[in-house]
Amino acid sequence: MIRFISVLILFLLYHPGLSDVIQSPSRLFAPPGSFAQLNCKHTLGSFYYQMYWYRQREQESLTLIVFTMTSSKPDFGPFSEEKYSAEKRHYENGSLTVKNLTADDSGSYFCAVSSHSVKYRC
Repeated sequence: MIRFISVLILFLLYHPGLSDVIQSPSRLFAPPGSFAQLNCKHTLGSFYYQMYWYRQREQESLTLIVFTMTSSKPDFGPFSEEKYSAEKRHYENGSLTVKNLTADDSGSYFCAVSSHSVKYRC
């Protein structure tokens, strides 16, 4: 019997409009050992070229997985590029792939976009 891993995808908005940032698929179930690709698209304009992907497990706070921009390599921080990959070829969309799924990957995944970075301080 194949055991399926549940990966629930929701969306996080940092803008007043409710349809400005859209994630797909809205729910995803995939078998262990496979991969899950999550897509994010926005209609906020070219100034919103930065994208953040977060994960939230049950009873835990949000954890930043990766920060991406169209002009640079994704920053995974402490997360492994063997486990995650991210693409952002155009300002209005991007994707996150979770590889070699296990039960530990279950949770809610959130995409957010920004026109400025709070990652670095002057």
